[in-house]
Amino acid sequence: MVVSLLIGTLLGVLAGLGIGGGSLLMLWLTLFENTSPATARGINLMFFIAAAGAVSVLRCRKGGIEWKQILPAIISGCFAAGVCSLIGRHIDGEILRTVLGVLFLITGARELFYRPRNAK
Repeated sequence: MVVSLLIGTLLGVLAGLGIGGGSLLMLWLTLFENTSPATARGINLMFFIAAAGAVSVLRCRKGGIEWKQILPAIISGCFAAGVCSLIGRHIDGEILRTVLGVLFLITGARELFYRPRNAK
């Protein structure tokens, strides 16, 4: 329980910094807590809603949200998440686990080798 609280706190800090942490939460739950992928996804979604809501309110109060830029992303993201959630119910868990693993590898490789372009 103590380790889970520490992991949750660390992931909350990452969420507050705008980094996220959902991918790490999924890894923690499935690899170390032996949680089924379906249950881990549900927990991850609830964590994300709570963390994103708290951070969004604080950033909004400080004027850190550009609504004209973010509103199209919110609408399209909600639509895509809903459609993929419906599709995901009909896909085998091993396929989803493999796809998630590949996405983690791609994301990790990009983070390791990404070099920002020089601003002109």
